[in-house]
Amino acid sequence: MARAPGENFPVASRLLPRALRAHQLAIYGFARLVDQLGDDEPGDRLAALDWLERELDRAFAGTAEHPLMVALEPTIAACGLRREPFERLIEANRVDQRVSSYEHWEELIGYCHLSADPVGELVLTVFGAATPERIAQSDAICTALQLTEHWQDVREDLDRHRVYIPLEDLARQRCTIDDLAAPSVSGRLRRVLAIEAGRTDRLFRAGEPLVASLRGWPRLAIAGYLGGGRAALEAIAAADYEVLAGAPRPGPRRRIGAIVRVLLRAAGG
Repeated sequence: MARAPGENFPVASRLLPRALRAHQLAIYGFARLVDQLGDDEPGDRLAALDWLERELDRAFAGTAEHPLMVALEPTIAACGLRREPFERLIEANRVDQRVSSYEHWEELIGYCHLSADPVGELVLTVFGAATPERIAQSDAICTALQLTEHWQDVREDLDRHRVYIPLEDLARQRCTIDDLAAPSVSGRLRRVLAIEAGRTDRLFRAGEPLVASLRGWPRLAIAGYLGGGRAALEAIAAADYEVLAGAPRPGPRRRIGAIVRVLLRAAGG
C-alpha cells in the first residue's frame, strides 16, 4: 500500500467520498499483494499464489485472514464484486513465472487482459457503471496504463529477467537484449519505444469515451486514471525515450494538466 503514491495515476483521490475511496484502496491492495507475491516473494511463488487463491475463497466467504484480504471483504459484499477478475490477476502472476518475453504485440495485449484489465472492471463495478461497452473502453485504458509502466520500467523488468517489448518489434529495428541492458537508450531502441508509445496512445484514445459516459465521482476517478497515464506517456516522449538512465515520471503539473484536459473533453463531448 505504501507504493500507491508512486503510481502514474491517483489510486484513490482524497476528493472521493470515504466509502468509495475505501473500496478503491481495497482493490488496489489486492492488486499490489498479488504482484508482490508474483514478483518479490522468496521461495515458491506459485505456491504463494495458490495460497492467495485460497485466501480469496475465504474473503468471498467472509473468513479471510490476511489484513488486506480482510479489508477487501466489505467491498466484495457491498459492491457485489465477481470472483473472476480477481482470478485473472492471480493468473497473470502465474504467467510471469513461466513466460519471460512476448514475441508479438497481440500476445502482450493478451497478458494485459489478465494483469491490468480486471482492475478497471472492478472499479466500474464499485461505481455501479459496469456495462459491456464501458468495460471494453476500460480495458483499453487499463492495458495502456500497464504498457506505459512497461515502457518506463524496461530496466527494472530486465533485472527480473522479463522483457515486455515485443521481440518482433525489437528484431525489426535490429535491437537485441544488449540494447535493453545498455547505460542509455540507443537510436534503435528509441525507435522501438516511439512505436510502442504510439500504439499505447491509440489505446488511451480508444478508451477516452468512457469518461464522457460517466457523471460525478466516477467521471472524476476515471479521468484521473486516464490523465495520469497519458501524462506518464508524455513524460516518456519528453525524455526522448531515455528510459534506461532512469524511469521518466510526470511531475504534478503535467499530471494535473492532463487530467484537466481529459475532463474538459468529456464535458464538451
